[in-house]
This record gives sequence, C-alpha cells and structure tokens, in this order.
Amino acid sequence: MRKTAKTTGWFLRRFWRGLREWCGDAAYESYLRSPGTRSGSRPVLSAEEFYVEQLNRRYSRPNRCC
Repeated sequence: MRKTAKTTGWFLRRFWRGLREWCGDAAYESYLRSPGTRSGSRPVLSAEEFYVEQLNRRYSRPNRCC
C-alpha cells in the first residue's frame, strides 16, 4: 500500500511540474535556475520585471499566422 501511495504521489508531483512548465507558469523558477543568473554574469530580475520582459520579447516581433 505504501509503495502505491508513494508512486501515486511521485506521479502527481511530476504531472503538476510538467503542467506548470507546459503552460509557462514555471518560467520564472526556470529563469532563476539558469546558469547565467547563478553565475552573476547578468542582474537577476524580479518576478514583475521578468514578466514584463517576457511580454516585450513576445510582442516586439511581427506575429503573423499566414
């Protein structure tokens, strides 16, 4: 019984992490874990600054479907 509960818990945590990464909710955590921010080569953005930077990056280029 314990093994089933442990496996189910592991699966749910893994599923939740994958879902957050897929929808972009974990982007800031991934940014903080990136090698460039840990080495100090660039300043670390706050969550709000990161969000604005992502929006600027996404909408600064032409976005055409056709």
